[in-house]
Amino acid sequence: MAARYVGYEFLRESLGLTAFQQPPLARVGSVTRVSPFREDILAIPAGVAPDGDDPLDHLLFALKHEAMNLQTAMLTLQRIPSGTLTAAFEARPTGQYTRLAAFLWEQANQAELPSAVAAAGPYVPVFDPAHYLTGTAQRNIRWRVDFNGLGSPRFCLTVRRTAGIEALLARDILAQVQTFVASMDPDLLDRAVRWAYLSETESSYDIERETPTLDKREAFARLLARAREQEPLTEDALTALQNLAVTNPFDRATGFRTSQNWLRNNRRITYLPPPPALGAELMQEIMRWANTPDPAVPPLVRAALVSFAFVFVHPFMDGNGRLSRFLFHQVACQDPRLSNGLVLPVSIAMKRHERDYLAALESFSKPARQFWDATTVDTQVFADFRGAPEIYRYWDATACVEFSLRMAQEALEKDLQDESAYLQRFDRAWRAVNDALDMNNDDLLLLVQSTLQNGGVLSNNRRKQFVAKGHPAEIIDRAAEIVAGLCAPDAPP
Repeated sequence: MAARYVGYEFLRESLGLTAFQQPPLARVGSVTRVSPFREDILAIPAGVAPDGDDPLDHLLFALKHEAMNLQTAMLTLQRIPSGTLTAAFEARPTGQYTRLAAFLWEQANQAELPSAVAAAGPYVPVFDPAHYLTGTAQRNIRWRVDFNGLGSPRFCLTVRRTAGIEALLARDILAQVQTFVASMDPDLLDRAVRWAYLSETESSYDIERETPTLDKREAFARLLARAREQEPLTEDALTALQNLAVTNPFDRATGFRTSQNWLRNNRRITYLPPPPALGAELMQEIMRWANTPDPAVPPLVRAALVSFAFVFVHPFMDGNGRLSRFLFHQVACQDPRLSNGLVLPVSIAMKRHERDYLAALESFSKPARQFWDATTVDTQVFADFRGAPEIYRYWDATACVEFSLRMAQEALEKDLQDESAYLQRFDRAWRAVNDALDMNNDDLLLLVQSTLQNGGVLSNNRRKQFVAKGHPAEIIDRAAEIVAGLCAPDAPP
């Protein structure tokens, strides 16, 4: 006997909705209560499942028993006549799920749902704060519903409270940054900041498989420094930033794109962002959210959402990846704990975890790709969007947020703290060698740096270079011995 799906999956299949399949799927089973059966299946007792095929019954069931799936809910509500929903609401004006459906119907159809009956009962949130990260509630008096999504009713991302996200939020990464900064000597902090800008620049270009010129590296480092200036995001401001981020002058934009673009791996098209008009509309939502900090949303969560939302809209023909990573810093730096100019070098961590970065990107790009017909003929691409705008308006960003928080934590604990420790070892080694031996400053710096970066061992090739320059071998060996001693496991901090 074929499995009987109910709720969102029933709606997606029976109505032919262009929505992502979102596990766990609700399926009728031999159980006595609603319970997880497998990671991808939610088992439903036959007595709890909707009896027939009425879409509204299945939607109300889904709103009550399944995770919030705005993408499928909005597409379904576009298929439900206003009279059908009005009748259901007026039969139960206190019902939280009929009121929630009525509120979402108006958003999905951009129209007012007629009703002569006033809603009653306690206010109901769109997202249960126990299971989702939520924003500051926007109260809808008519339906007694609190919209507390991440974004707006026209562009809202979902972030589930996974164990990984909860653990990372509990660590309060920005509070750790504040403690780290307070513990550092101001001169050392200044050097760590300069290192973070340059290393973040190099890694951001490395992810794109590009080798920028020195001018471009310096320009992007200056761009990162501007993150703390909190310039409001507008189309003109983002266009100016894109011009700084791209290496080819012919790729500089004059505004958001007006033609379709795509990403490809060799000749295979792997992702197509929204059509230009929809992309421009979504960018207005993204910029509005980025420019208006919501105190209810942790800053690094907002930074992750803006960064990934931007790259999925892909508003320019080139430079979107680098700009998305810049926007992470621009939004994160709205928090005063990053007001000292420090940036978390997340691109360095991302470069180390490129496979995980790709997985986070593909959590959206892979299902979105199935709603495009795209073929390549010679060098031309012919693309036809067969989906609905809702796939770009409402999607689950959980994987993107969890990855970003993990990279921010690693950027602090490994990269910034390791660089700080390296700088301190370098200073101690430089002073020790300089006090003990007579070497010119340039060679002294090179010897200390190369020895430290090689784990406290001066390579034979580097030793030969110093001897060839006229330094006595015994002097070089003594200098290397001093540096090696400072790198020993039992060396004092």
